[in-house]
Amino acid sequence: MADTATDQAFVEFERVQKSYDGEILVVKDLNLSMPKGEFLTMLGPSGSGKTTCLMMLAGFETATHGEIKLDGRPINNIPPHKRGIGMVFQNYALFPHMTVAENLSFPLEVRKIGKSEREKKVMRALGMVQMQDFAGRRPAQLSGGQQQRIALARALVFEPELVLMDEPLGALDKQLRETLQFEITRLAHDLGITTVYVTHDQTEALTMSDRVAVFDDGRIQQLAPPDELYEEPHNSFVAQFIGENNTLMGTVSKINGDRCEVTLDNGDIIDAKPVNVTEVGQKTRVSIRPERVEMNKDRLQPDVHTLKAEVLEFVYMGDIFRTRLRVAGNDDFVIKTRNAPDQVRLTPGTQIEIGWLPQDCRALDA
Repeated sequence: MADTATDQAFVEFERVQKSYDGEILVVKDLNLSMPKGEFLTMLGPSGSGKTTCLMMLAGFETATHGEIKLDGRPINNIPPHKRGIGMVFQNYALFPHMTVAENLSFPLEVRKIGKSEREKKVMRALGMVQMQDFAGRRPAQLSGGQQQRIALARALVFEPELVLMDEPLGALDKQLRETLQFEITRLAHDLGITTVYVTHDQTEALTMSDRVAVFDDGRIQQLAPPDELYEEPHNSFVAQFIGENNTLMGTVSKINGDRCEVTLDNGDIIDAKPVNVTEVGQKTRVSIRPERVEMNKDRLQPDVHTLKAEVLEFVYMGDIFRTRLRVAGNDDFVIKTRNAPDQVRLTPGTQIEIGWLPQDCRALDA
């Protein structure tokens, strides 16, 4: 996990729990530590506890148990407007009767900042999101993407040390989302702002974050940089939730250090890396990413086990080919290959053999 030395932690959750009814915990014993300037994403399905954590940090919800600290100071009893935190929501939350400039000026007026200083800060914040020409417009005269830029500028205008974002791009179309993902990340890093971002979109989490906390059932299942999360999931939930993933059920038949042999439920044998299985006879769900499956035997180790596969469907996706196979009784086994000049386009009905490097296939909890 992150460096938990208190002198380095800018945002800290210590044994935080949250219950709305006194019985069911929606957040269970959460420990999380963030250094200054980090972009951390809380990712998880609906009801996993991620938004509740964000709302406790903002001060809109109170922790039932435990302590939340900001820059070493406990903030459980500090009201939201005194925490100095910028917020960006999915629904923009702009004041419709105010112009763009007035919307941005409002948080500065609340903080008793003088008029000429306010004007300077407003134009600087609008410049950050390339919206200087829209200062006199009202929100209703802007597109969704423009409104979200203004909401972002308003969160940054008073130069907060921490910005919280709750699904801010959820209402935008795909292309605009992708543009704003890169812009938000660049702004956060350029300005050195500590950012906590909540989403259920895995691609967004992987492309934007320094680290991602994957939530399920009120707990953090794994907290890691995006590449580690994708390449080295700690359990079946994380493997399934992050990116596309093939799984096969089986039983551990041999373990030898960082390699194990798994007998699949249909009797086929494969090689994998034991992650959270420790003994022979244990049930396991093995996980292998579609782009790590090899159909060229020359790229495999000579002693590795291979599986027979039948091609069921071939989909041309431009930059990649996505082929669905029947493997060990599973009709949803997918392989992805790069659209290279020498790449084979497989036709349905073809029989092929597939394999992988043992370290790319993870034997996880069943």
